[in-house]
Amino acid sequence: MPLRLIATDLDGTLLDSSSTVTPRTRAALDAARARGIHVVPVTARQPIGLRALAGGAGFDDWALCSNGAYATHLTDGRMLFAEELPAETIRTLAEALRASIPGLLFASVREGGETFVAQHGYADIADLSDHKRDPRTMGGVALDQVLAAPSLKFVIRHPELAPTDLFESLQALGLTGFEATLSGAPFVEVMAEGVTKATGLARLCEHLEIDRRDVIAFGDALNDVEMLRWAGRGVAMADADDVVQDAADETTTSNDDDGVARVIERLLG
Repeated sequence: MPLRLIATDLDGTLLDSSSTVTPRTRAALDAARARGIHVVPVTARQPIGLRALAGGAGFDDWALCSNGAYATHLTDGRMLFAEELPAETIRTLAEALRASIPGLLFASVREGGETFVAQHGYADIADLSDHKRDPRTMGGVALDQVLAAPSLKFVIRHPELAPTDLFESLQALGLTGFEATLSGAPFVEVMAEGVTKATGLARLCEHLEIDRRDVIAFGDALNDVEMLRWAGRGVAMADADDVVQDAADETTTSNDDDGVARVIERLLG
């Protein structure tokens, strides 16, 4: 296939189990960039989580954050677009969920992903790996403050219930006006209506004047499904769920076996 852009999820896909880019994977990304191919991280993470690994991965171009909600340039900080979930929608969703599930905790990602507004108690059950933020820096505010402003990503979690259970409960409400997904993190992630990694990638490719047929995408989780279907070639990781592998054109080896690098090496010859 002609190849002009590589779109890759990070956790569970490009990064190994220690959350690093292996030398083989870095070499494959560098070889692609040397041929003028864009390498774009497409992630649920925010810029704070990208900056921590940008040097090791060589990321210095565009990135898609919050599951495609916004595109930011990692070198000069430009924002290409940002799709926010309205505060009214967030409030309606939170109230409906709290009526059926006690003990829920919420957080809101705002202002280009730089601001993280967490409800009192959220930091107590969070780890550094959850949002690539030290929980001691999260603080805590009243729920009304979490729900008071638009959000690039709205986070729903529970101290005991699994994210899959929360996701099913959310779907069962029958509410509309938002897009919810799972990334493998211990919470449900909610974006503006219609926002997925695929929609964000489509907007970025339009800006770069790249046809979807010239895009290859890699992923491993539910939030990657739409992107794998949209790209000219979608590649799932070996340990991805069936729904992810079904959405892809092929399956590569695991993230701990340089699955992304193996495909890039093959395509570059």
